[in-house]
Amino acid sequence: MSDRLLKLGIFGTVIAALCCFTPILAVLFGIMGLSAVVGYLDYVLLPALAVFALITIYALIRRARIT
Repeated sequence: MSDRLLKLGIFGTVIAALCCFTPILAVLFGIMGLSAVVGYLDYVLLPALAVFALITIYALIRRARIT
């Protein structure tokens, strides 16, 4: 369970970080015609990045306690 949680946390953190710090979603939404939504991405991406980072930290602490 801990390894699965750690993988989820790392994967989510990497994806959210890529979407926050690079214009990947802005370009994709522009291609799909949803460029009006780009202004609201920060309200979703930054909390998602924080949540996934906390999941990663929690999984690492839990893993350290087990071993």
